[in-house]
Amino acid sequence: MLKRLFIKNYALIENLDIQFDAGLNIITGETGAGKSIIMGALGLILGNRAEGKHFFNDDQKCVIEGYFELSAYDLQAFFDDNDLDYEAETIIRREIAIDGKSRAFVNDSPVTLNVLKSLGELLIDIHSQHATLQLNTERFQLMVLDSMAKNQEVLAHYRTALRDYKENTRLLEQLQADIHSTNAELDFNQFQFDELQEAQLQEGEQEQLEEEINQLENAEEIKRGLLGASHLLGESETSVNQALKEVLQHLQAVQRYLPAVSTLTERLQSAQIEVKDIADEVDALGQDVHMDESRLVTVNDRLSVLYNLQKKHRVESVSALLHLQNELEQKILDVANREERLSALQAEVEKSLLILEREGRTLHESRDAVREQVEEYVQAVLSEVGMGNAQLKIALAMLPVDQFKSSGGDEVQFLFSANKGQALQPIHRVASGGELSRVMLAIKSLVANSSALPTIIFDEIDTGISGEVALKVGQIMERLAANMQVLAISHLPQIASKGRTHFKVYKIDEGEKTRTNIIPLTAEQRVLEIAQMLSGANPGESALQHARELIG
Repeated sequence: MLKRLFIKNYALIENLDIQFDAGLNIITGETGAGKSIIMGALGLILGNRAEGKHFFNDDQKCVIEGYFELSAYDLQAFFDDNDLDYEAETIIRREIAIDGKSRAFVNDSPVTLNVLKSLGELLIDIHSQHATLQLNTERFQLMVLDSMAKNQEVLAHYRTALRDYKENTRLLEQLQADIHSTNAELDFNQFQFDELQEAQLQEGEQEQLEEEINQLENAEEIKRGLLGASHLLGESETSVNQALKEVLQHLQAVQRYLPAVSTLTERLQSAQIEVKDIADEVDALGQDVHMDESRLVTVNDRLSVLYNLQKKHRVESVSALLHLQNELEQKILDVANREERLSALQAEVEKSLLILEREGRTLHESRDAVREQVEEYVQAVLSEVGMGNAQLKIALAMLPVDQFKSSGGDEVQFLFSANKGQALQPIHRVASGGELSRVMLAIKSLVANSSALPTIIFDEIDTGISGEVALKVGQIMERLAANMQVLAISHLPQIASKGRTHFKVYKIDEGEKTRTNIIPLTAEQRVLEIAQMLSGANPGESALQHARELIG
């Protein structure tokens, strides 16, 4: 509940510190005294946007704080979800700087207006005379049924089913579009893949072929060079091998006289063996080299295939062609896999559609089960407030599944008749302002009992009513206040008399400025205030006595 509201430097308010009661709090005052200013300040800490700069003193910032007692309400999860410190007494603060910039805090932690608004909706329900407009909205009418049926969990299951169905449908449509575009490329991709596969590409093949063709084209020169080298190494009379033999003989001849030569002899013997091996290998290479015209044609043809494929696909290596071949193969496989995925997704869509239909029907049946209870409750309250012939009927129909919305699969219409013999019609077409206020009061009292909000505020909903009806409205508010905190701004003494705590808003002219103030009334001050509401500024004894009787 709202324990305290502190307002500093806002509009006509310099400083206000209001302590509210847990039951029915009445706020009265002359028109223009500043009641709407207090409601505006309260709206700012509930997440409303700050429209313009409203400062009592232009050189100071505006500060509004609300102190809320939350221990009796299950709001821990909200604080956890929004990474906020939970306190049994939570302080919401809104600051508006001199330059008009606004900041919001919950227990000294900065928050966005969206978070502030979400928290405010869990703390206070403000019902003004303008709120009757929402009475004809489908969202509000379904909320009434859901509140009565306690459909929070059912509605959560339905919305999960709707989200899953929409997501599966989105994925299916996306996959169908992908398949359509891919199918247009499939034939071309298959042709390119077949061509590359037929080429039987091998990593490193091009380099080997280029080396081979270089040898084939220069076979005569290579053979001549190798034969010449072989002749000089081992076959001629002055060959390297023969020369080494002769050198070795000379060294061996002196080795017995000069021991140091033995090391050189050993080294020379190793060199002779190495030269002989080289000569043998050069000779073998020379024997292998020969001009092969048919092989030259074969290699040239193969390289031509490789070069043409590279040019066609604008790449510079066989490796790049193999990479492209793998990509094309994957694209072709993807098409086949997508067809399988398409079948699986179609099955998922059908399954999620069945679940959505089931959850939508469960929600519909739950709402339908409380329809008559809502009608009977509202008619009972309307009878109590002087509308004994009024009728409220709720038309509820289930829509086709393709028209399901986040609020459910139902179409709802509140039909109303205020008088006997009057046909039922949509409520906004036939109800007067006063009738709408009373219908809304009846519905709000029903919702308040079901939803267990900490606080409900009735902001001048007494338009178009008076006398005994106003007294009954006050009694309904009094009953509501037995289970929750109620704040009521009213001009009617019959309603004001039912409050446990009574505040008066008034204006004071001080020098060059007008200031709004609010005070809690004592018992005697309250009698006088209600008497003035009954008869004017200077009430007589009869008005005072009537006020005492109303207060009881």
